[in-house]
Amino acid sequence: MINAHVRFSCILLLGFFVCPLLRAEHFAYKHETGDKFRILSIVEEDVYVNQRFDHHSEILNRIAAEISGVNAGTAEHRAVFQTAEKAEGAEVGSFQWAREYASEFGRDTLGYLTVDPAYFMPMIRNVPVFPNRNLQVGDTWSAEGAEVHDFRETFGLPEPYKIPFTAHYTFLGEQEWQGRRYPAFSVSYRVFTEPTIKSATFYPVRIMGASDQVVYWDIALGQPVFYEEHFRMVFSLSNGNTIEYRGRAQAEIIEAESMDKKSMAEEIARELSELGLDKDIFVRETDDGVTLSFENIQFLGDSAVLLPEEQVKLGKIGEILLRHKDRDILVGGHTALAGTEESRAQLSLERASVVADYLIEQNVRSPDRIVVRGYGAKRPIADNRTEAGMRRNRRVEITILEN
Repeated sequence: MINAHVRFSCILLLGFFVCPLLRAEHFAYKHETGDKFRILSIVEEDVYVNQRFDHHSEILNRIAAEISGVNAGTAEHRAVFQTAEKAEGAEVGSFQWAREYASEFGRDTLGYLTVDPAYFMPMIRNVPVFPNRNLQVGDTWSAEGAEVHDFRETFGLPEPYKIPFTAHYTFLGEQEWQGRRYPAFSVSYRVFTEPTIKSATFYPVRIMGASDQVVYWDIALGQPVFYEEHFRMVFSLSNGNTIEYRGRAQAEIIEAESMDKKSMAEEIARELSELGLDKDIFVRETDDGVTLSFENIQFLGDSAVLLPEEQVKLGKIGEILLRHKDRDILVGGHTALAGTEESRAQLSLERASVVADYLIEQNVRSPDRIVVRGYGAKRPIADNRTEAGMRRNRRVEITILEN
């Protein structure tokens, strides 16, 4: 069975500038050095093997990007792509971290992307691309594009693989999203290609597909605010099998505000002291944001079942997290150095998931604003040769993310 990550349909990097809609307008991407934004996108897809339903996947893609410079109209991006999935069959609950990519790429004012082949990403595409002319509502245009995929695990391909297409656009005028009206575009393309690539096991001999999207734009921010997509991709493989992905994707693009980590950490430390939790929970600044570390968090023995008193603590922490509700959260689980590496990784993931699910149940964050990750015993903070050190290493950390 092909890994469902072959699609990752929802990773869409886009942005364009719109003037008032009463006259013809010239659309172009606009970025300034230091701009930060993140894209939160969810893909729901059904996977078919040889035309028979195999499984359903729900995937969260989180992209944190910063404009490192603008040269001759091309904005240089530094970005981290994180992918996460819900457990198969889970209708509610948190997303479990799957993979992370660090990347750099450029995008010019019309939308054309330049990506060094050294950088892998789950999937990226240059959509939308704008014509260098004025546009009115109802105008259409076309532009060449490509989806670029990471097929290392799926087909063993050593370089990012590019699937070409021609995208067709229509300027729709204003449409409503979340109670506000935004200029909107439709974007549609069809894929048909017969690759000449070969890998050690099996490989695609034909790729067919379709994507139909609507993109909404925020004039004040100078960035897209939301997009939605319906897609279908079919891979015919050299071993005679076919893999098909059908589904929908949607994404929200959020302008990131600056985080004063020092002030936030100090404020949370004061709140923990007032609540009498400063001996159990510790706060520190990290590269990703501000981290609350629950050292020696109590579960039933060798399980992921929280003791009742720990739920009381989490309820109080939830009130603190609600005061920073515009920030996403990473919940990381850690274990002491006991058991096998596989069992440690699984137990740490399960414990992090229990904490994340509790925060979701208490409406502290929605599922798409929390990702969980199990680190096992790979990040100890104390000596695993002592019982006191092992207790400290059995911890769960909640990180309020900067971007």
